[in-house]
Amino acid sequence: MDELDRIRREIVKHPSNAWATDLGWEPLFAGSARARVLVIGQAPGRVAQETGQPWSDVSGRLLRSWLGVTEATFYDPDQFALLPMDFYFPGKGVSGDLPPRPDVAPLWHPRIIGALTDVRLTVLVGAYSQRYYLHGQKRQSVTETVRAAETFLPFFPLVHPSPLARGWRSRNPWFEQTTIPRLAQEVRRALDVGR
Repeated sequence: MDELDRIRREIVKHPSNAWATDLGWEPLFAGSARARVLVIGQAPGRVAQETGQPWSDVSGRLLRSWLGVTEATFYDPDQFALLPMDFYFPGKGVSGDLPPRPDVAPLWHPRIIGALTDVRLTVLVGAYSQRYYLHGQKRQSVTETVRAAETFLPFFPLVHPSPLARGWRSRNPWFEQTTIPRLAQEVRRALDVGR
């Protein structure tokens, strides 16, 4: 059993996750020690939790197109690690899913990321992961942070690919014109390192 399997078992047994274990849910994260690109999102959506596969919804399809990779590459644990800020679907809120629980990342992320020894690029999807990982470097808004994406390398902040953010994307055409091509370039570079 490798370190990620050990951590997964501990997450399942942790008292704070008993409610999810009682529902038969597995903690949704994926990867191996050889993964080159780490994607940190907010929390699994309902579809992802039901299928047991991270990013297995319309948001995931759009994210893969932004990354410039196929589904097979995205779900290859030796190429991509997929880590949410919370391992379980948090439920529905007024305008989208509820936020990830704030105590999950501090407790588990250091150990999981410590086991991912080959990561070259970390993609931060949405405000929660950006707030946590960019600390004081983050700009005033997600828009400003994403616009300055390349200044944060090896972190690359992205807006969430949710259908709810369609309006944001139409108001910010620079995102698809310049940010997405740069992201795909950085992903190719990270996946090609050492090959």
